[in-house]
Amino acid sequence: MTTTSIKASEIERSWHVVDAEGLVLGRLATEVANILRGKHKAIYTPNLDTGDHVIIVNADKIVLTAGKAERKLVHRHSGYPGGLKSETYAEKMARKPEQAVYDSIKGMLPKTRLGNAQIKKLKVYAGPTHPHSAQNPQPLEIAHAAARPRA
Repeated sequence: MTTTSIKASEIERSWHVVDAEGLVLGRLATEVANILRGKHKAIYTPNLDTGDHVIIVNADKIVLTAGKAERKLVHRHSGYPGGLKSETYAEKMARKPEQAVYDSIKGMLPKTRLGNAQIKKLKVYAGPTHPHSAQNPQPLEIAHAAARPRA
């Protein structure tokens, strides 16, 4: 039995749209990162970008569980001494929800040129509409990412 190696010209990419309303941020991010990498395909190759395009809508209605929105901090640094700025996820979601979702997914991809190529296939929108209807995206259900009500 021989091992087949796929070429970049043989990769077929499809478009998926995810409605993030009521979904948990971390669970959504792991599923989307796997689709961007192409791990859901039988032709997955770690050194090639075999993933699909993903559109996320309603990013402003995503949830964080167990009060993490108020407790968990997001840091950024300007590169200068004393340039560390921190804010909670609740503040970041109120200011720029699509950036919070984008950064969470980007952190789950490789930190190489391959990861840079994969993150370019992600489009995140705060509202329910997107301008990619010409690509005919298929709805993607992420059932286990739904927030469960606390008892």
